[in-house]
Amino acid sequence: MTNPFRQPIQDFYDASTELWEEVWGDHLHHGYYGDRNPRTLDRRQAQVDLIDRLVDWLEDSGNALPLSDQSQILDVGCGVGGSSRHLWQKFHCRATGITLSPVQARRATERSQQAGANGSLGFLVADALAVPFADASFDWIWSLESGEHMPDKTRFLAECYRLLKPGGTLMLATWCHRPLDSGRLSAAEVDHLSQLYQIYHLPYVISLPDYEAIADGIGFEHLQTEDWSAAVAPFWDVVLESALDPKVMLGVLLSGWETIQGAFAINLMREGYKTGLIRYGVLSGRKPE
Repeated sequence: MTNPFRQPIQDFYDASTELWEEVWGDHLHHGYYGDRNPRTLDRRQAQVDLIDRLVDWLEDSGNALPLSDQSQILDVGCGVGGSSRHLWQKFHCRATGITLSPVQARRATERSQQAGANGSLGFLVADALAVPFADASFDWIWSLESGEHMPDKTRFLAECYRLLKPGGTLMLATWCHRPLDSGRLSAAEVDHLSQLYQIYHLPYVISLPDYEAIADGIGFEHLQTEDWSAAVAPFWDVVLESALDPKVMLGVLLSGWETIQGAFAINLMREGYKTGLIRYGVLSGRKPE
């Protein structure tokens, strides 16, 4: 299928990545706060903590296929390669990152070369709905805040299943909307989400139970899910504080309209978490052996 969101997503991240990297460093995703005061926690450390918490959660769930220096990870929506580098440093594994943004792929390559990861990490521009690798190529698939960008969630998870080796691990952490067991989304909720879709070029988001049902239908086993909304929601307060820095405000203006629109979404995300509309869902599973 042709992904109608591919070019807008590429343009958004091509325009905003340089500023985000300058302010936040390696990682273009939420931080993990738990019950800690975000004002006492370094914002970049909180992002690293999210990766480590996800790894711990995979291990606790029994879904973490052991990694070695021969293991291969696919980092879907890799940004500037922060997760890939951290996992490489932690497990001495190999990783390939894919992104729709040539700017991100270039910066991920440069930062990884600077870290001495030549030969262990690679990055390319590719669509997660049609990844240019053979079946059963990877031990882990790591999707950290990329599922929300997928215009076909079923096809995306089916592609993850195809790419995993038998017994391989899927880790998905993604933006969701609230479960629908308490009722359909209201008109106000639909409007709230629609504004976020327009700003961040998202096709739509679904609930965590919906993700679980899709993964189960595709054939993933040992599925585990958790809602981490409360643990990550303070991230948007920290983002707002960083955006009020005069240097950052100038950088937003110089980065162009795409980045300016992204800044407008900060309060939408904060309010969405406060009302319970926006959820942060994590899912893990394994491909049958």
